[in-house]
Amino acid sequence: MVAVSGFEADRSGVTRLPGDRSHRARALSLVLLVLLGAALWLSMTVGASGTSLARALAALSTGTELELRDKVVLFDIRAPRSLMGALVGASLAVSGAVMQGLFRNPLADPGIVGISAGAGLGAIIAIVLGGMLPVVITDLTGFYLVPVFAFVGGWASTLLLYRVSTRRGRTSVATMLLAGIALGALTGAVSGILIYIADDAQLRDLTFWGMGSLAGATWLKLLAAAPLMGLGLLVAPFLARGLNGLALGEAAAAHMGIEVQRTKNVAILTVAAATGAAVAVSGGIGFVGIVVPHLLRLAVGPDHRFLLVNAALLGAALLLVADVISRVIIAPAELPIGIVTAVLGGPIFLWILLRARGVLDM
Repeated sequence: MVAVSGFEADRSGVTRLPGDRSHRARALSLVLLVLLGAALWLSMTVGASGTSLARALAALSTGTELELRDKVVLFDIRAPRSLMGALVGASLAVSGAVMQGLFRNPLADPGIVGISAGAGLGAIIAIVLGGMLPVVITDLTGFYLVPVFAFVGGWASTLLLYRVSTRRGRTSVATMLLAGIALGALTGAVSGILIYIADDAQLRDLTFWGMGSLAGATWLKLLAAAPLMGLGLLVAPFLARGLNGLALGEAAAAHMGIEVQRTKNVAILTVAAATGAAVAVSGGIGFVGIVVPHLLRLAVGPDHRFLLVNAALLGAALLLVADVISRVIIAPAELPIGIVTAVLGGPIFLWILLRARGVLDM
């Protein structure tokens, strides 16, 4: 490495600014790709049934017919669950990174715009009052009544917050934050009333949905939720330049030629789509959206060009590993994945909070 007038040139002759972590970010992307591949293999291999992906591949390579039980476990249970876990983890992590960039706060979370609260209320309505809904609704949704209501609840709350915080074509981030807190309190109160009138079976369903789980993953559910989560993951990288500009403040971003209002609009709708779909199919899974972006920001810096891609990879791998732990820790029973992410993410979140005390003190 050769220093030239305040710049650094590597052996390839490429000149870089001091503190440039792009090389480290790209190297980390390769490491995370390998980690994600290992997590997918682990998710497809480990389980209470003892079915092994390696054994299945060996059987296929020799032309041996797989047992029916192995086919069902691998291709009908574990495969959609693994893909669902990867998409949900990536969506939550990327949504967290986008929200932290939008709010310019490392403690921001997708739930800050009311998606989790609204989705939770939608799920509770479906579980507690599902029997009272019109037959046409239950016939159309069928088994997916709870995910559909959760997704609609998340979207409705986000659109309401967006409408409240937007005036004369401009969206106030501070107003959205405060409105999100108010809406969270309101939806919590309504949810409490519904939980109070729920019977024992409904309370059990509410408990497991609220803790989060990938146990109900199916190909049909994956096909229903994947387009929205995939859309959010594809759109997010195009927000990188705008989020980098917003880190300097809205006025500075506007002077840089960034369309601030459009960036806000796209960011909010992207988070609503990705997180709403993720919460609808997996329930309440916390801390992924806070912890993953913050850890990556410490490692590769705040540049969203690299942060968003690496957040998707690490979030997917992290949730897959957490899901494997939830499956084996009390096998043959299954621990809700939300408990695992809370145990892993809670201490890290407290550490983040302690680091940010100087920023939060007013």
